[in-house]
Amino acid sequence: MRTLPALGAAGAAVLLAATAGAAAMGTAGATAAPTPPPAPKPQITDAAVDKAVARLDRTVEDMMRRTGVPGVSVAVVHDDKVVHIKGYGIRRTGESAKVGPDTVFQLASVSKPVSSTVVAGALTDPQEWDDLTVLPGFSLKDPWVSDHVTTADLFSHRSGLPDHAGDLLEDLGYDQAYILDHLRLEPLTPFRASYAYTNFGLTAAAEAVARAKGTSWQKLSADTLFKPAGMTRTSTEFSDFINAPDHAATHVKNADGTWSPRFVRDPDAQSPAGGISSTATDMARWLRLQLAGGTLDGKRIIPADTLARTHLPEIVSQPTNAIGTTSFYGLGWNVSYDGAGRLRLSHSGGFELGANTNVTMLPLEKLGIVVLTNGAPVGLPDAVALDFFDYAEHGKVSTDWLPLAASAYAAALAAPGASTTDYNHPPKGAQPAQDSAAYTGTYDNPYYGKATVTADDKGALTLALGPKPLRFPLTHYDGDTFSFVTAGENAVGRTGVIFADGTLRVEYLDADHLGTFTQQ
Repeated sequence: MRTLPALGAAGAAVLLAATAGAAAMGTAGATAAPTPPPAPKPQITDAAVDKAVARLDRTVEDMMRRTGVPGVSVAVVHDDKVVHIKGYGIRRTGESAKVGPDTVFQLASVSKPVSSTVVAGALTDPQEWDDLTVLPGFSLKDPWVSDHVTTADLFSHRSGLPDHAGDLLEDLGYDQAYILDHLRLEPLTPFRASYAYTNFGLTAAAEAVARAKGTSWQKLSADTLFKPAGMTRTSTEFSDFINAPDHAATHVKNADGTWSPRFVRDPDAQSPAGGISSTATDMARWLRLQLAGGTLDGKRIIPADTLARTHLPEIVSQPTNAIGTTSFYGLGWNVSYDGAGRLRLSHSGGFELGANTNVTMLPLEKLGIVVLTNGAPVGLPDAVALDFFDYAEHGKVSTDWLPLAASAYAAALAAPGASTTDYNHPPKGAQPAQDSAAYTGTYDNPYYGKATVTADDKGALTLALGPKPLRFPLTHYDGDTFSFVTAGENAVGRTGVIFADGTLRVEYLDADHLGTFTQQ
């Protein structure tokens, strides 16, 4: 998948931010007074939190039963205390090892608010978020934008880069340096006036901050946050995750409803945006730090003012959400306000190859939850968080959140690059292909690099893409049009390959008109 923003920036977090505030809107009422309303006050009692925590086991186990997700780990923090922390299920199907609070999970896009915490800790003044992002090899298509884009612009997805720019390059096997260098070819929408979720835009900003500090992103994260906060099992590097003895394998759902660990997702290229791994124990410490304004166990870890900046709206992410209010994105956070005026921060994460996560906080209530899972996105972590806050706020659950979260994910993940052509069924009267020699050869593309088409001794064609390269057998469809089955996080099923006048166009790579290769 596209490392999910959260259902907030791409669907689910929007659901999370909007629906969780809906019930509060019903009780908060409206005022016609011309003066500003009073500052919001806490509304959730300790007893209400205790009751919500008491039913968490049942909620998680029920949703695991309904979805089949193999393993879950949950932590709840309230008033600077960890009031619930527990693992459920197993780390890997077919094996008996159980999930515990110290089982390491891939965070996917929940990496973003963790990374914004790291950057906040590296800065000395909130205004430094508005410093220029200077990273060798990084520029954007418009030179003026390149000269003005800031860390805040890229952490809030308002640079003008297209949605998920660079993700397809990662799928093809290109490394971080290549991807960041080639973002200069992406078309831009209006700077600071348009929102589009971009993993590699955020990655460029985080790497630039590390470079400015004379260190690597991995070391900056460890020295600024992980070590001072005692997050001993948290890392930005895939090798640490996969080599951890107690780690949760990633799972995808099979056609028969079972789950299998069929894929391994290495997100190092976009580490700040989606490559962090952690445990419920470590994430609980991070939640405590967030809810305490940057302190932990009486020690200042992150400056309060640079951290507070991450919690502010930077751009509208959805002008009108499901309940008619507005959703925002801050610096690595989905930001919303409920009917009582309370700030709600959330982010979800997902790898379509096998992980789904959620973090949600009500800072005024000093209450937060993190839910980590080892299954591809089906809405479970978001639904657990929605259910928990719903019950804590109202003493009952207003709806079954799981199907709503699942449908929001289904909509968010409906492959935007999927073809409208059914390549499994050629049209009646389909024209034959030319001799294979008419298609074979090397083709070049300034963005996607080299493509090679070869034929075997029977004339069957194979398309090779990317630096490794990845090889895709081509199936004839009609005339000079072929197809192949896509692979990776951003797979969209079968896509077209159209040959014409010494070029080939790969349909799913062409959303931003960058997918045409020219024969050399």
